[in-house]
Amino acid sequence: MTATPTALQLGDDALIAAQRLAEWCSRAPEMEEDIALANIALDQLGAARLFLTYAGEELHKSEDDLAYLRDDREFRNALLVELDNGDFAVTIGKLLFLAVYQRLRYEQLAGGDDERLAGIAAKARKESEYHAEHASLWTVRLGDGTDESHRRMQAAVDALWPYTHELFEGDAASLKAAWLTEVTATLEKATLQRPADGWAPSGGRQGVHTEALSKLLAEMQVLHRAHPGATW
Repeated sequence: MTATPTALQLGDDALIAAQRLAEWCSRAPEMEEDIALANIALDQLGAARLFLTYAGEELHKSEDDLAYLRDDREFRNALLVELDNGDFAVTIGKLLFLAVYQRLRYEQLAGGDDERLAGIAAKARKESEYHAEHASLWTVRLGDGTDESHRRMQAAVDALWPYTHELFEGDAASLKAAWLTEVTATLEKATLQRPADGWAPSGGRQGVHTEALSKLLAEMQVLHRAHPGATW
């Protein structure tokens, strides 16, 4: 089995997460956070480029081909990352759940037999550790803050929780216990309740997405599709 499916999944997760985070540029609740989210978006984009370049070598496509010339049915990102940003609490919840997963997944792959994939994962792991810490601090700040910030953060966690189960399909299944331990500790520190498991949407890894991805791709890909083959 080749590393291409894994590289595509991780590359698409990072690419779509980067696009969503970049939407906060100039809109974050404070200037420092505006810069922080933009930097995290750039980290995600950097990881996406490495993973998609690797996947593209076997598929005979460039990173740009994979980013800009696939339709939504060809993307393999988890549904969690494509969901609309919502309010700031939703974005922080998405980042917490994703970043903890990414760090664990990258650690797993960094010790694998595929040296190229291991090298990319080892580099990305260092950045995801910061992303997880940043999201954790904000989760606690909002959850253990005012009544209104607590309400919004709990609502975000409740809405996003069903989408986290898809992260642990396939090879990542063994990571769920460690992810739950870390995320639960953050939620408890934030005085938030961990939702009960129930409805668990999936399909993103097989190319079945929400309409949110179609809208995101329409905006992300419009320039490249309007000027095919153009270079700077």
